[in-house]
Amino acid sequence: MAKGSSIDAATDFVAAMRAVAASVAVVTTDGPGGRHGATVTAFASVSVDPPTVLVCLHADSRIAACVERNHRFCLNVLPKGSHHVADRFAGRHDAEEPDRFTGIDSHAEAGQPPRLSGATVFDCTVDQSVRAGSHAVFFGRVTEVLHDDLDPLTYREGTYHRVIPHLDTAPQRGTQHDA
Repeated sequence: MAKGSSIDAATDFVAAMRAVAASVAVVTTDGPGGRHGATVTAFASVSVDPPTVLVCLHADSRIAACVERNHRFCLNVLPKGSHHVADRFAGRHDAEEPDRFTGIDSHAEAGQPPRLSGATVFDCTVDQSVRAGSHAVFFGRVTEVLHDDLDPLTYREGTYHRVIPHLDTAPQRGTQHDA
């Protein structure tokens, strides 16, 4: 039976969300508000027409302030095997290397959000932002998409994972699959 008391609500919520597998992404931005990047798992597609995604960032974080001021961000969904990039942008190495982009293969035109090599990239202009509890939710109008059809890096229970399809249900790539 699911727990639901208000005393344990926050603890139960965190425990339940840790059990949900999520793709890992790095939000990057650059412009008048500065260049920065941070690892996130709270993002989603919102709309196809117009193409829109959302990202949730702690409202008091440096990345949220930079995205708010720059009005642009890039959502870089990381491919499997890139846990070192996720760790870097999660700040796990900030004491040794304060510039999170040092040694990370990325490219961008001056003042544009960096795109991380190998990632599925959604280049976005901020359409709107909303405060929701401790976080700011940024809705990004997608202006460009780059992808290589690579399997994503995922995160669950404090550990990185990779996606493995069930062989009996996975459609073969490059073939039609009836819905």
